[in-house]
Amino acid sequence: MKGRVINVWNEKIIKEDNRVVNRENLSIKILSGSKTGKVINLEVSEELLPGHHSVKKGDMVLVSLTKKEDGSEVYYLVDFVRTGPLLFLLVVFVVLVLVIGGWQGLTSLLGLGISFLVVVFFLIPQLSLGRSPILIATITSFLIIPVTFYPSHGFNRKTTVAIGGTLVSLLFTIFLSSLMIDAAKLSGFVSEEAGFLQAIKPGKFNWPGLLLAGMIVGVLGVLDDVTVSQAAVVQQLWETNPQLSFQEIFLRAMKIGKDHIASMVNTLILVYAGAALPLLLLFYQNPHPLGEIINYEIVAEEIVRMLTGSIGLILAVPLTTLLAVHFFKKGN
Repeated sequence: MKGRVINVWNEKIIKEDNRVVNRENLSIKILSGSKTGKVINLEVSEELLPGHHSVKKGDMVLVSLTKKEDGSEVYYLVDFVRTGPLLFLLVVFVVLVLVIGGWQGLTSLLGLGISFLVVVFFLIPQLSLGRSPILIATITSFLIIPVTFYPSHGFNRKTTVAIGGTLVSLLFTIFLSSLMIDAAKLSGFVSEEAGFLQAIKPGKFNWPGLLLAGMIVGVLGVLDDVTVSQAAVVQQLWETNPQLSFQEIFLRAMKIGKDHIASMVNTLILVYAGAALPLLLLFYQNPHPLGEIINYEIVAEEIVRMLTGSIGLILAVPLTTLLAVHFFKKGN
């Protein structure tokens, strides 16, 4: 249920060990559900919600209601309502894409929408039924690639080459990821989300398969940038001087591709490090030898995810370049 905070009283509680704990007494008016219009009073302490933002008058919050065996009602503060800031960020994103990207920005948003629909209405429902994660993720990728590439980059030879390079690179990444998940004996069952799913539907999901499916979908979005860029470079070289030989076009395109690889590898490492900061801090506070740390499954899983995805992206550069040179040079 949604509610609005109409009053707040702050107080400090001194514990027996002389710790000072901040506590907030809230009056909240319910704005949705069967209890609309009702005013409730809640107590929230930093012990119950460590690190939470202070609640202020006028804040929109989410409230949960449970009933005890004696029929009495108990309300809990669940979280803040964040719809407003999220919608604002979405509007800024869409406006910038349209203003800077123009018509191509509009078609890229169309591709984004199609990807979202495929994930929500095909990938998730099929996985929830317990279908093969590898098969479903592969089908999802093969559905998303053409219907997003062509609207975003146009119905032309460059896009067709990029699709070919993406599919080949993706298949290699699937093979390598599957091989490494088996070799490293990764269970795919180290996250809290996996534990919740297991509790809800025990024995229904193939956890290593779900891990591989996540790797497939995750690398798919980055392959777009790599393959389209390389195909565009080859196209520009060929259009500038059609007399260049196959080898000359390939070597010149690879010079740009190497720069792309260098920047991409650094970016990937920083992205994964940023996402895993709490985990890195945990190990820093409780130091262990590096050889021991990398053998923990929660760490090994991220290493395999990062390296297999990076290898797939790196190989996409020469593979797409070769396909593009052949397509433009020999196919003309």
